Amino acid sequence: MRGWTRRLVPGTRRGQRRLVQGAALACVLALAPATWLHTSTAGSLRTVADVPARDVAVVFGAGLWKGRPTPYLAHRLDTAAELYRTGKVKVVLVTGDNSRADYDEPDAMRAYLVERGVPGTRIVSDHAGFDTWDSCVRAKRIFGVDRAVLVTQGFHVRRAVALCRAAGVASYGVGVAEPHDAVWYYGGVRELAAAGKAAADVVLRPDPVFLGRQETGVTEALASAG
Repeated sequence: MRGWTRRLVPGTRRGQRRLVQGAALACVLALAPATWLHTSTAGSLRTVADVPARDVAVVFGAGLWKGRPTPYLAHRLDTAAELYRTGKVKVVLVTGDNSRADYDEPDAMRAYLVERGVPGTRIVSDHAGFDTWDSCVRAKRIFGVDRAVLVTQGFHVRRAVALCRAAGVASYGVGVAEPHDAVWYYGGVRELAAAGKAAADVVLRPDPVFLGRQETGVTEALASAG
């Protein structure tokens, strides 16, 4: 063990100083994307009560359990339903994973919102929102959304706002509060890694996994809203 330690730690002061500097640089580079997310979204986070009214709310998928929304996804949908009831939004765009026949996040999200009083004519489904970047790009390029309120948990909301803005959707984010349980801590840690991918998405601007043709669902839903 001591032999391995001697090999890993330089024997000279200059070498040890370079090792410390390299470690510090690595930490800075690792935290840079998270810092960018925090600073670039300053002033863009709101509550249901004070978010500016927008035509569209975008709700990101967060998993199903036995065909129903997980608690975290249900809380997002509860918040979207409240935004609709209070007149802050007219249409809800639900975006999630429907990559296989037995797993359909958008349909489960739609059903949950209808149960809570949101008319089906005011809900639009995006079945190819496989990650946050894909959902933001498709909201703009497929559904024609230019401005939106984004609904997700607090640990994810900054990334959602930054990515949607990069995709051309002027956004405010409403972060859903959650108890600091194991899932919450996992989500927070995961965001550190996801911040790096978000920075790469903004720089490289890849097409979504599935782009497809333009859809008129949001336009038609807004027309039905008068």
